[in-house]
Amino acid sequence: MAMGSFDPRHHQGPMADINVVPLVDVMLVLLVIFIITTPLLTHAVKIDLPKASSAPNITQPEHIEFGIRENGDLYWNGEKLAPEQLGPRFATAAKKQPQPELHIRADRRAEYAPVAKVMSLAAQAGLTRIGFVTDPSVQQ
Repeated sequence: MAMGSFDPRHHQGPMADINVVPLVDVMLVLLVIFIITTPLLTHAVKIDLPKASSAPNITQPEHIEFGIRENGDLYWNGEKLAPEQLGPRFATAAKKQPQPELHIRADRRAEYAPVAKVMSLAAQAGLTRIGFVTDPSVQQ
């Protein structure tokens, strides 16, 4: 607290002003420290990388079109399939190199249980690339 004067006859109350100068000094010191240390924090290794043209790879891996109808019918690339044939088919597909993608096309009104079962069997067989195919142009 700052006092107005040391003269007892001329007594004033304590001043309630905040001294901002030390705060500004500390902030400026911190700013300078951060400006100096920030470039030192980048851990980049200087490497002369080769130049090459990057054209997109047009060859697509094989994929499996798997359809699930509203009534629970299963289709493997358009061929109707019984549920007990799923495990061996997925196991054979998982052994191929490169591994094919499984594209699941489920009917809008199909129940979740058959879709979940197909995904579970595919994952158990070792298929890692599973995706859903939707039609973005159709809206409800």
